[in-house]
Amino acid sequence: MNNTTNKKPFWKRGWVNFVVYLIGVLIIVPLAPFICRFIPPLVIGDFNFDFILSILVAILVVRIFIWLLKPMILPLFILTVFFFFYEQGKGEFTVKDTLRSYKFLVQQNFGIKEKKATDILNLKPALFENIQSRTARVVQSKMNFRDSVVRNFAIKHSLEYFKEYKPKYGNLARYFSLFKYINLNFNYVSDPSKDEYYATARETILNGFGGDCDDHSILMANCMMDIGAKCRLVVVEGHMYPELYIGNKEQFLIAQQAIIQMFSDYKISGIYYHENNGAYWINLDYTARYPGGPYMNDNVKLVIDL
Repeated sequence: MNNTTNKKPFWKRGWVNFVVYLIGVLIIVPLAPFICRFIPPLVIGDFNFDFILSILVAILVVRIFIWLLKPMILPLFILTVFFFFYEQGKGEFTVKDTLRSYKFLVQQNFGIKEKKATDILNLKPALFENIQSRTARVVQSKMNFRDSVVRNFAIKHSLEYFKEYKPKYGNLARYFSLFKYINLNFNYVSDPSKDEYYATARETILNGFGGDCDDHSILMANCMMDIGAKCRLVVVEGHMYPELYIGNKEQFLIAQQAIIQMFSDYKISGIYYHENNGAYWINLDYTARYPGGPYMNDNVKLVIDL
């Protein structure tokens, strides 16, 4: 009798099965974060499920592939590695991005706590209506939404970063790209003593991004609103800063998720915000290295609607 007829095909041998499933795991590790970029944010309660879902989808894809085409798992692995390094060469999906995605899963669901500011805005609703003061009138007069220089600047730098997150987070990717560019390039320069000068966004752009807190606030708010965002300016004791309107609680949780992913290079202890009647606003101050960073202080004197 020819014993060779009783031999199992090599892909059914025990050691081969072990190698196949090991390769399967190695495929899932980079595949899950890549799939996650095309799954809309899925937040249930305070827990983020879209990354969990992407892991399950990656496992299912690899499991089906092993079940149907087990002998082809090695070529699939080689193809995955080739694609991964190709994307890394373009700078669009790097090893660092993969590690950030898993770090994000832990941070978003277990590490980050909301940081609601002292709610003087709720205690004194009249602050929202105080648009008759000189400061409010002057600042509002400096906003120009038909200035082509400001509009072109805003569009250009809204495309500077985070392009890969646009399918998942929509306009938040544009807003946070613009925030990052201004935040990295703005330089604080004091006004002349005994004189408060409010520069337009155009002036600040043309002077090389120099100015004080109110100049930064006008620049940030004007540029954000030029690409569709809703902003307001908050005047506190000795300072002014811009805030970005996020929306309701669910939209805030999605924005929090986006911030943790896009600004993972920074140590994020929490997302700072104001909330009034279910409307959430996050800090865009130059003192905050990421959107929703800590407030300088919260002794609110005036809120300027734009």
